[in-house]
Amino acid sequence: MTAITKVELWQVDLPPPVPRSDAIQSFVTQETPFVRITCDDDSSGAGYSYTIGTGGSSVLALLRDHLAPRLLGRDPAHIEAIWRDLLFATHATSVGAITSLALAAVDTALWDWRCRRDGQPLWVAAGGARQRVPVYTTEGGWLHLPVDTLVSETLAAQAAGFKGAKLKVGKPHVSDDVARLKAVRDAVGDGFELMVDANQCFTLSEALRLAPRYAELGIAWFEEPLPADDLIGHQRLAAASEVPIAVGESLYSPSQFAAYIQGGAASIIQVDVARVGGITPWLKVAHMAECFNLAVAPHFLMELQVSLCAATPAAAWVEYIPQLDAIADSRLAIEAGCAVAPDTPGLGIIWRWDEIERRASAHHVIEAA
Repeated sequence: MTAITKVELWQVDLPPPVPRSDAIQSFVTQETPFVRITCDDDSSGAGYSYTIGTGGSSVLALLRDHLAPRLLGRDPAHIEAIWRDLLFATHATSVGAITSLALAAVDTALWDWRCRRDGQPLWVAAGGARQRVPVYTTEGGWLHLPVDTLVSETLAAQAAGFKGAKLKVGKPHVSDDVARLKAVRDAVGDGFELMVDANQCFTLSEALRLAPRYAELGIAWFEEPLPADDLIGHQRLAAASEVPIAVGESLYSPSQFAAYIQGGAASIIQVDVARVGGITPWLKVAHMAECFNLAVAPHFLMELQVSLCAATPAAAWVEYIPQLDAIADSRLAIEAGCAVAPDTPGLGIIWRWDEIERRASAHHVIEAA
């Protein structure tokens, strides 16, 4: 049996390459907790998680004080058992964002170890559905951008080969959002997919009013229209809207997704591998969506989730938002409007460990006595 003998933790804070804003927040910095496990045969695996500006130190403290010590002596091949043991060891703080983000950093490290051991890329080890998945961009659709910039950025994305673009909504008046969307639609034509993202800013009455206007513009989905804990509101909106409702980035467990899926509250499932607790629960959600004939279009983390999308049949889109360029040498490959999952064994991310260590705001080592 292989056994984990050392766990290293880092936090790296990454400023966004461009200003990013939506209806409720600005993307201040990406706090990136890292976990690297080393085993008694010198094999290793590395994983990570993220926040968009708050909570990173709490995630790292949970890892340092409670989760990492429980990994020592464990066989890293027992991924499912470890995930469940860590979940129940932190039962008083589950289900929630901090715990799920910490679990994800551990779980992705274990999957990286397994794939590297077996010489397989993640997209094959996790299912191997197909290597290429359509890709859309969010990077030019931020809410603070003036309409002429919104149009030019979306046209540039279309010319670059993206199959769609997501635009943030939530301006003070309905007419403002509709005018921005109409300007973009007129510029790119009907054959280019446009998605809208409200980041939970609307009331049910506002969303019901907006949905028909979005339908007139051929919007592909209406993302996070309401607060994520308003299941009944989403059910009522989904029943009334011709535009598919997309939910998932603010759900933190497979059971929360089950409630949305079984309740008909969303038809685009946006499971986030960090916020749901790692690859292990992500795959459960993706296959659950598949069983209900629903599409998966995960939130963020393109460098990792491209492989998960390629692994599972239900995945319809990869979201393009560059995240790791400052600390990784690998880049997302895009060909003919599709993101291509890497063939590198492991997660497929080539880390710059010297840069991670240089930028780290915290570093901890937990070793067997």
